[in-house]
Amino acid sequence: MTILRNPAGIPDATVARLPLYLRALDELAEQGTGVCSSEHLAAAAGVNSAIVRKDLSHLGSYGTRGVGYDVRFLAGHIAAVVGQTQPWHVVIVGAGHLGSALAAYQGFGARGVTVAALVDADPALIGTVVGGYEVQSIDRLAEVVADGQVSLGIIATPPAAAQSVADALVAAGIASILNFAPTALKVPAEVDLRQVDVAAELQILGYHAHRRQAGTTTEDEAVVGS
Repeated sequence: MTILRNPAGIPDATVARLPLYLRALDELAEQGTGVCSSEHLAAAAGVNSAIVRKDLSHLGSYGTRGVGYDVRFLAGHIAAVVGQTQPWHVVIVGAGHLGSALAAYQGFGARGVTVAALVDADPALIGTVVGGYEVQSIDRLAEVVADGQVSLGIIATPPAAAQSVADALVAAGIASILNFAPTALKVPAEVDLRQVDVAAELQILGYHAHRRQAGTTTEDEAVVGS
């Protein structure tokens, strides 16, 4: 998870793509690539080169015409823009299947994020160890946030509990929330809320798969009827 901070003048769409470029640049650096073109970076990030050039122009001029971009330098600059150069502590609310998987996820550290605590409201889970973390009571949320210098909150609860959890996170001083519960939340305007609805994304994929299947069926019927 990367913490996005939108500097003045950078469009939100560009900010949303910066983690893609950073991941691609990190992979290129691991492969030993020192310099890459916008076309090379675009292919690695899964976008087109015109978008890459436009996006990076908002960050300043970091490429050399006819040569390309210094991979490590550009990666470092983007990392600074998206806030990856400082540690961020996150509290996960919900120690069920999803919360457990998130707690055990090994990729947070590479993005400058550390899980500070895992909390839940279920008495049967409190005190157990999940993903390497002892589950604490949600009643201690404000204390956990203060003690762990937590800046981010992840909601991994059932939908019915998500709004009350969001309210509790905001009350504890959390202004950046990632919500995995499939429900719309209301938070103050100054709170950054990101929604991850896996079921909805699968439905969208299902829609496109259905369209492709319907198109194939129509073509087949046309052939048979000719």
